[in-house]
Amino acid sequence: MIPLLVAHRGYMERYPENSLSAITAALASGACMVEFDVQMNADQEIIVLHDDSFERTGDSPGSVFDPQDYSGISIHEPGRLGQDFYPESVPTLKRVIELIARYPAATAFVEIKDESIHHWGLEKVVDAVLSRVASARQQCVIIADNLDALLYARSSAAARIGWVIHRYDNAHSKLARRHAPEFMICNYRRISGDLWQGDWQWMLYDISDPELALDWAKRGSALIETRDIGAMLQHPLLQQRACRQARA
Repeated sequence: MIPLLVAHRGYMERYPENSLSAITAALASGACMVEFDVQMNADQEIIVLHDDSFERTGDSPGSVFDPQDYSGISIHEPGRLGQDFYPESVPTLKRVIELIARYPAATAFVEIKDESIHHWGLEKVVDAVLSRVASARQQCVIIADNLDALLYARSSAAARIGWVIHRYDNAHSKLARRHAPEFMICNYRRISGDLWQGDWQWMLYDISDPELALDWAKRGSALIETRDIGAMLQHPLLQQRACRQARA
């Protein structure tokens, strides 16, 4: 079995994570699927960002929940990538979805981060995310480690959902079987024993070794999430599942 590859935070090995550059490069390299994170800021806008501040990716202090001028923030990851991508503006979810919609064969996994849910409230954040992805709803999967948020997204908008789990135990297995998300998502290092069987597809992260990806595919993981999508798609077998995407 040859897995489909999912570009983790875009092509983050070579580009700033969760940036338009990273997501565009992932699609251009042949990714059929991309994953990125979202937070709600003080303006109630949904932005593409993993942390609840820009300290790591933009070298800018302060919480994403505090009012601030985004025009002066560049998420070029200076600590990791120097000034190679300066300036890199903070993308909104609306802007990223506009990009995804230009690649009709692409799938986007939109991860709602817990910090925003806890700060603003579950329904407020999920409703905002759902409204921003509405124009490309069939291309999007809402993912989170907050199961209540996922169930709300499913019930209110018939959204496809993916549950990110951090513990591979009986309690999570029972919940998965009860609620049957379309995708189960986990760090491969946390898996012990066989993958649980159910009405879902497994997506394991973060794998950048082609042989390890193929091994997990044999064990039942249909999707492999990787930070190095370009290099992974150079492997002759993995390349067979690449998408040379035609833009709309």
